[in-house]
Amino acid sequence: MENVMHKDIEKVLFSAEQLHEITERIGEQVSFDYQGKNLLLVSVLKGSVVFMADLMRAIKIPCRIDFMSVSSYGAGTKTSGVVKITKDLDINLEGYDLLIVEDILDSGMTLHYIIEMLKARHPASVRICTLFDKPERRVAEVHADYVGAQVPDAFIVGYGLDYDQRYRNLPFVGVLKPEVYGG
Repeated sequence: MENVMHKDIEKVLFSAEQLHEITERIGEQVSFDYQGKNLLLVSVLKGSVVFMADLMRAIKIPCRIDFMSVSSYGAGTKTSGVVKITKDLDINLEGYDLLIVEDILDSGMTLHYIIEMLKARHPASVRICTLFDKPERRVAEVHADYVGAQVPDAFIVGYGLDYDQRYRNLPFVGVLKPEVYGG
């Protein structure tokens, strides 16, 4: 059966193979940097779930995982600036070295809010890992410690990234045609 979502993609930016290489590279670096530490990967749902699943398998040291879900976009393409926590972490963060795993660092507003909230829970450290960085859109003063790749200021989907909860299941990352989202 043909993948009907492909017709909505203007061009592929990262193939499944390239995404695998990026994830393996980051996993190797995280494994090195966190040796002997109490690593807790925190996935910011829903966008980072695919990246998180692959990243945790690429990490070669013991780690724990937890998930939180926040919303600041709704069905739109730009952040509303209002962050709502829809699922909080289950683990007490004291003593953990947190690595927040994100799909894309865009305006930074949501991540800035999350970082400040989590720091107040007294973890040993907080760092950021993002699959993609879109620095042209940055509004808040947030910088990732681990970056898979920089991406252009285009609306991208696939490998967990979505438009209106669709396209997350594409095995690659591509630019969504503007006519699909009214851009």
